[in-house]
Amino acid sequence: MKVNTAGDIEQWRPGVQTRMLVSAQNGATQLCLFEQWVAPGNGAPTHSHPVEEVLTEHAGEAEMWLDQEKIIVKPGQSLIVPAGRQHGFRNSGAVTLHLHGVLASPIFEALPEGATEMVRRWVPV
Repeated sequence: MKVNTAGDIEQWRPGVQTRMLVSAQNGATQLCLFEQWVAPGNGAPTHSHPVEEVLTEHAGEAEMWLDQEKIIVKPGQSLIVPAGRQHGFRNSGAVTLHLHGVLASPIFEALPEGATEMVRRWVPV
């Protein structure tokens, strides 16, 4: 049995801090789990993943989109993003947005809208 300690909080992009909890870097083989704190007006630009993702909101308010559909997600709600679908979010409230993300892969891979190459994070050392 292995118990993991949460990693350091890192500035992922302006206004977005991320802490990876579980990934290929600390022994996961099937998923990665992370949390983010997002300042008002900031978020994640449109992108896709080759695997399914679940975003669960714990505090604040987020405008999330999946392809052309937009919704407001509040604490206690989750958005399930099918593999390969364009999605993103922004903090649409006045307080810090806190959310958890789960990807069905131990390595975080994302294809930003318009890009031709995947961004890869938390690759095994």
